[in-house]
Amino acid sequence: MMFTLTEVAALNDIQPTYRILKPWWDVFMDYLGVVMLMLAIFSGTMQLTKDQVVCLPILEPASEDPSSFTTPQPAEGSGSGSGNGGSRVTLAAAPLVTKDLPDSVVHQIHFTQSGGVGQQPPPTGLRTNLDFQQYVFVNQMCYHVALPWYSKYFPYLALIHTIVLMVSSNFWFKYPKTCSKIEHFVGILGKCFESPWTTKALSETACEDSEENKQRLTGAPFLPKHFSTSSEEGSPNQSTPMLAKSGVKFTADKPVIEVPCMTILDNKDGEQAKALFEKVRKFRTHVEDSDLIYKLYVAQTVIKTVKFILILCYTMTFVAAIDFDHVCEPDIKHLTGYTKFQCTHNMAFMLRKLLVSYISLVCIYGLICIYTLFWLFRRPLKEYSFEKVREESSFSDIPDVKNDFAFLLHMVDQYDQLYSKRFGVFLSEVSENKLREISLNHEWTFEKLRQHVTRNAQDKLELHLFMLSGVPDAVFDLTDLEILKLELIPEARITAKISQMINIQELHFYHCPAKVEQTAFSFLRDHLRCLHVKFTDVAEIPTWVYLLKSLRELYLVGNLNSENNKMIGLESLRDLRHLKILHLKSNLTKVPTNITDLSPHLIKLVVHNDGTKLLVLNSLKKIINLAELELHNCELERIPHAIFSLTNLQELDLKSNNIRTIEEVISFQHLKRLICLKLWHNKIITIPLSISHVKNLESLYLSHNKLESLPVPLFNLLKLRYLDISHNSIVVIPLEIGFMQNLQHFAITGNKVEVVPKQLFKCTKLRTLFLGHNCIAVLPEKISNLVQLTNLELKGNCLDRLPPQLGQCHLLRRNCLVVEDHLFDSLPLEIKESINQEANVPFANGV
Repeated sequence: MMFTLTEVAALNDIQPTYRILKPWWDVFMDYLGVVMLMLAIFSGTMQLTKDQVVCLPILEPASEDPSSFTTPQPAEGSGSGSGNGGSRVTLAAAPLVTKDLPDSVVHQIHFTQSGGVGQQPPPTGLRTNLDFQQYVFVNQMCYHVALPWYSKYFPYLALIHTIVLMVSSNFWFKYPKTCSKIEHFVGILGKCFESPWTTKALSETACEDSEENKQRLTGAPFLPKHFSTSSEEGSPNQSTPMLAKSGVKFTADKPVIEVPCMTILDNKDGEQAKALFEKVRKFRTHVEDSDLIYKLYVAQTVIKTVKFILILCYTMTFVAAIDFDHVCEPDIKHLTGYTKFQCTHNMAFMLRKLLVSYISLVCIYGLICIYTLFWLFRRPLKEYSFEKVREESSFSDIPDVKNDFAFLLHMVDQYDQLYSKRFGVFLSEVSENKLREISLNHEWTFEKLRQHVTRNAQDKLELHLFMLSGVPDAVFDLTDLEILKLELIPEARITAKISQMINIQELHFYHCPAKVEQTAFSFLRDHLRCLHVKFTDVAEIPTWVYLLKSLRELYLVGNLNSENNKMIGLESLRDLRHLKILHLKSNLTKVPTNITDLSPHLIKLVVHNDGTKLLVLNSLKKIINLAELELHNCELERIPHAIFSLTNLQELDLKSNNIRTIEEVISFQHLKRLICLKLWHNKIITIPLSISHVKNLESLYLSHNKLESLPVPLFNLLKLRYLDISHNSIVVIPLEIGFMQNLQHFAITGNKVEVVPKQLFKCTKLRTLFLGHNCIAVLPEKISNLVQLTNLELKGNCLDRLPPQLGQCHLLRRNCLVVEDHLFDSLPLEIKESINQEANVPFANGV
């Protein structure tokens, strides 16, 4: 069977892009393999077409009786055109062997062959007694018997060895568990090399420290302003130039796609670069965890070395076996009458020359294999350092890599070190942040940001940025902005330009670990009044937060469990000397002791738990100046005794707990300044009679409990202005409610009240009255006494009509009258018009 060079060359058909992973020795061995392949195919072709042996019998002394020789008659069909045409041998003319015969015999043979007297002189020599077919048979037999096996199979062995060596050289490109990683790496590497972002980043780095460019830095058309300074680590004590060091100087003879220097990349190039950063990050994670590629390359190199030694050993042994002359002793005396034959191998000379050439190539191949092993083991190839790149560029954060990722980079360096240098750009977070910054500033211009500025309920200008790659520079040009909210921005940097925002008072960082420059921190320390920080773990809170000396309000929302309680005082809260309000929304089991550092000046403390039971509250006693306290969803079952020591407390909110009894309410009489008590969304069944001792109470929230009745002493709280007992099970409104002459808001929505006592309308200062979703059948006419009433809810009752006296509540508006439409339509026309007209007055005046 014939192998064509094209068919066998397919074994070495590696994609051209893989050339960057083939060092010089692999390339050289590939060429040697091709030469050895050609040599094997050439010798095999020659052997298939020309290989043969020619044999003659050797006369033995016992057979030299002349009477035993007869003149052979030509066999039928014999001649030059007869015989086995497919034989590997060619029949030679039957020679006359005259050696060692007597002269008379020789003369008789010659005379007979000459045809008698008068013919040509008879030839000398000895005539053998074999015909043509017998010579063909002898040649075939001796080819297989006398010829050494290496002379016959050398071309095939050379072909097999060469194929094995070529397969071994490229096996790591084909093995399923490595080829996918290699293909991915080569694809990414090529894109990184040709990316316009790589060229731009490295060229700006290279030019930035040159004296010429330093002199014209502000006028350089390709250097954006935001490339000048940035806080590398986000520390308030450090502000370093992003591209400060001398960059890598690359030659122009490399096949790099150059782009003109410009302030921004076009959208397509920018998106491509962003995708490359993500691909490189994922590829590194995927490849660094194993060293299979390295081990496979070492294994195939060892196999090639062992193969070289094996080939060299047995080839050198059998090279002497290739000879031109051979003695053949086939067991065919019964067929020919001869025992020994003298044979010649006509390909011996050519095969010897080819074999010597093959051995020379194998020796060169083996020396390269030994060099490869030396290179593999002389230094750790499973570690790769970008130290040189870090020194030559400003990307000092390029990490060192290991395992297969490192090995691939070492292989690339053998091809061209420029590849790994350019690849390192996409391993740098600084570089990635630069790209994001450029793209971000291009997309979020001043005009676009201005369109997103809104005015909140407090009539303050507010900007909310959500899920951006960073903070656009144009934000700091909004000098009239008062509130800035940054949410899910992983690389938020507050630069020195924030000092332009003289009106900024409130910042929100929602899962946004913001970093600030020194100048920016100094400005925030002196001007910021309110800060909201939402985080997953307390360690994410920026440390500079605890150094904002002018901060008035701090809102922390996130995980502050018992293990991290001590961390709430990172750098200590004691430096927040002007903090008045501290809001903690978390899962605390105790009030952090570090909060006591704020005790002299803290006025309001809010703890909103997620259902975690708040067990320890003793530290509250130390916050003696606390005026407002909120403990929401803390699984409290009783009113904590520590609260009764807060003599300056004015408002207490215990919403959404498990409080069932409030017998301790009598102790509130010692809190002379307590004016607001919120016990809503609990499980309170009764209100103790001692509630009357809290005489200074002005607001009482008892909604969403399990109250069934109201005690009479409750209505002795003559200062009470706000009473909310909605969503309970109250059936009767006590007549004593008329004592509350200062009551302005009364809510009893969602109860079981059937009758509204007329005494309620003695509370002439009522402005808000919520009676909805009860069982009320009649609304007393005395409602006309509530001349200051502005909000009335009646919906969800059993009313048949509304009293006409409702028209005397001149401040009541239709949009603040919550009642079924058919009941409102039952009112006299003039009353409806009066209510509707008054409802339109504020709208007409443009409130």
